[in-house]
Amino acid sequence: MFPISKFDWNGFAYPIPVMKPFEAAALADQILRFQHVEPEKAARAFGTNTHLLFPSLCAVIQREQILDAVEQVLGRNLLLWSASFFIKRPKTNSFVSWHQDSTYWGLEPPEIVTAWLALTPSNRENGCMEVVPGSHLRGQVSHYDTFGDENMLSRGQKVSVDISQEKTEAIELEAGQMSLHHVRIFHGSKPNPTDIPRIGFAMRFIPTQVKQKGGRTFAVLVRGQDVFNNFDRPTLPRAELGATEWEMHQESLKRMNTVLFNDAAQATKVKGHQILKTGEQFSPEKKKAEEQ
Repeated sequence: MFPISKFDWNGFAYPIPVMKPFEAAALADQILRFQHVEPEKAARAFGTNTHLLFPSLCAVIQREQILDAVEQVLGRNLLLWSASFFIKRPKTNSFVSWHQDSTYWGLEPPEIVTAWLALTPSNRENGCMEVVPGSHLRGQVSHYDTFGDENMLSRGQKVSVDISQEKTEAIELEAGQMSLHHVRIFHGSKPNPTDIPRIGFAMRFIPTQVKQKGGRTFAVLVRGQDVFNNFDRPTLPRAELGATEWEMHQESLKRMNTVLFNDAAQATKVKGHQILKTGEQFSPEKKKAEEQ
């Protein structure tokens, strides 16, 4: 066990109970069903800022158990900057290369914590997240982009450090538990060769004084007050995957991509980061028109 009280030294903390296993299982089941029925739509919806498309996920990011833990690290005035899923289906080669989150996010100062909620068991066998304890204390290190086909990161970015020479910690979680990790800790994960899916919901929290470089993005005030006004407030979802929700989601993605891919050598291969093309939409109105 790595307690929150040691977060500043370790750069991570786990396990932290958030919800009952049956609650996590119900969310995981909904996600897997959606992926099975509408895989293209799910690939877009479960990428960056998925909380702007689903009222149920917007409720998760404001869950008391999550915010209480994050507050112990960042203080009471909290913003949710982004949220997305990391879903590894059984017997797939998807992986996350070793990296630091701070590399392309453009947030200063680097007072950012990711809360990673397991909706299924996450362990060594199915590709749980691994970290290099204390590596956040080394500051920002150089990375290079790979844009690998199986890499789940937006640019396939990889830290320029020989991880084989480092001591690592596997963050194993039961469904309904979460971990916290610092924006500058080295972390990554292996593929899932097992017969069970591995589903994690990553929520990135910042204190209200943090600033966005390279543009103005959205952030949800989830606790306390914001006297700095460094981010715009998104319209929160009232319906699941509605036309208004997609419009808000796409605007948030456009703004974030301006920051994340400012100097990228090529476009991202990750569908959850891709903007819908002109005339392309996922909405009830589109579906009704096609059926008439």
